[in-house]
Amino acid sequence: MLAAAWWGFVGGASLLLGAVLAVMVRVPRKVIGAVMAFGAGVLVSAVAFELTEEAYRDGGGTPAVIGLLAGSVVYFVGDWAVDRHGGHRRKSPVHGGIRADARSASHTGSAEDRPSQPAAHSSGLGSGSGSGGSAASAGGLALVLGALLDGIPESAAIGISLLGGQGVGVAMVAAVFLSNIPESLSATTGLKAAGRSTRWILGLWSAVVVASVLAAVAGHTLLGGASPETVAVIQTFAAGAILTMLADTMMPEATEHAGRVVGLFTVLGFVIAFFVSTLS
Repeated sequence: MLAAAWWGFVGGASLLLGAVLAVMVRVPRKVIGAVMAFGAGVLVSAVAFELTEEAYRDGGGTPAVIGLLAGSVVYFVGDWAVDRHGGHRRKSPVHGGIRADARSASHTGSAEDRPSQPAAHSSGLGSGSGSGGSAASAGGLALVLGALLDGIPESAAIGISLLGGQGVGVAMVAAVFLSNIPESLSATTGLKAAGRSTRWILGLWSAVVVASVLAAVAGHTLLGGASPETVAVIQTFAAGAILTMLADTMMPEATEHAGRVVGLFTVLGFVIAFFVSTLS
C-alpha cells in the first residue's frame, strides 16, 4: 500500500510542478500546446501497452472490451456534467475553464493585466444564469471536479500496475508524470487569465495530488485478491476513460494552440513512452 501511495504521489506531483511553472513563468501558448501534444502521445502509448495489452493478455478479450467501453461512457457522462457547470475549457491556457460571466466577475487584476475575453463556446463557457459570483463558484467547482475526473483513472492505473508483485509499471508512472505537467501548465495559465489567485490554483492542484494518491492506493488494495478478469476490466476501464479524456479535452486544446506541429509532438511522446515501456 505504501508503494502505491508513493508512486501515486510521484505521478500526481507533476501537476503541482506544472502549476508552479505556469505561475512563475509566462509560457507561450504554442509551447503549451506542443507540450500538451507530447503528453497526449505519452498517454496513448501507456494506454495501449501498459493497460490494454496487459489486460488482454491476462484477462482475455471480452473483459478488455467491456472495460474500455464502460470507462469511456462513464468519463463521457462525468465530463458532460462538468461541462454544463462551466468546466468545458479546463485545460485551456486562455479560458481556464471559467465561463465568460464568471471570468469578468472573478478577475481582480489591473486593467493592463486584464486578458482579452475570447468568444464563449456554446458547450459551457457562455451558458448559465445568475450572478457573476455564483457563476464563478460554479466554475471553480467544475474545475475541481474536472481535474479529479481527469486524474483519478491515471492514478488508479498506477496502483493497478503494482499488482502481482512485479513492481510498479515504470512506463505508466512516467506517462502520468509527463502528461500531467502540460495539463496543469495549460490549465493554470488559463486560471491566471481568468483571475484566479495563486493560492487558489495551488490549492486546487494540491487537492488533486491527494486524490491521486488515494486513487493509486485504492487501485492497489481493492484489487489485491481480484481475478485476472476483474483486474482486466478495471485496467481497461481506466484506459477507456483516459482515451476519452485525450480525445475530448486534451488534444483539441493542443491543436488549437500549437497548430500543425501537434502531430509531430504527439508521435514524439508516443515513441519515447514506447521505448520506456520496452525497458520495464
